[in-house]
Amino acid sequence: MFSNKKATPELNPDLIPNHIAIIMDGNGRWAKKRFLPRVAGHKQGMENVKTITKAASRLGVKVLTLYAFSTENWKRPTEEVGYIMRLPVDFFDTFMPELIEENVRVQVMGYLDDLPDATREAAINAMTKTAQNTGMILNFALNYGSRNEILDATKQLAQQVANDELTLDAIDETAFEQALMTAPLGKLANPDLLIRTSGEQRISNFLLWQIAYSEFVFTDTYWPDYTPESLEADILTYQMRDRRFGGLK
Repeated sequence: MFSNKKATPELNPDLIPNHIAIIMDGNGRWAKKRFLPRVAGHKQGMENVKTITKAASRLGVKVLTLYAFSTENWKRPTEEVGYIMRLPVDFFDTFMPELIEENVRVQVMGYLDDLPDATREAAINAMTKTAQNTGMILNFALNYGSRNEILDATKQLAQQVANDELTLDAIDETAFEQALMTAPLGKLANPDLLIRTSGEQRISNFLLWQIAYSEFVFTDTYWPDYTPESLEADILTYQMRDRRFGGLK
């Protein structure tokens, strides 16, 4: 007998995106739906970072960039911002042994000098303690804004020209990318796949230069409900795309 049930497509291990970036959205709405304070959603969202980090690492993803806090998020209520700023301290304190066990290296990019002392110290400490790890890079965008990043990169290159350290003709895409906050990621700086949770379909000042040729997947799932199975489904969607980078195959 033949079954009419279609087989579920399986991920191609040879086509796992090297760099996945995620806009982790929907924490507040997840909490509101459950009649909980917004901060409960942020707490659950941070717990889910642990789950998705391990899932991505085990799938063979090389860089996972997570949009944790934008330069615009300071506009939120002071109490909520204060709670969010404490989350990285607790996160790294409890998750560090697993990060080391998973061989995950932590990177944090953004305007770290503007963070509260405890938050900044937790980020720097996490990078230091995992610096020797050789597996997936867990790259947090914390107090990050892409427009400011691009402006600062432009100013940096302009200053180098003014100081006769760089010629105008030497400014190309490679030089510009080396002035961006993703420069430490090298050839992996530009995401292959950008995922945004919660149903919103906008970029929100995230990696505007780097996602020029990324594949986008928007999912209705709130970030605290996003599972390893959700990640696999979104990667499968990515694998079904035809990436031409402006050319033809």
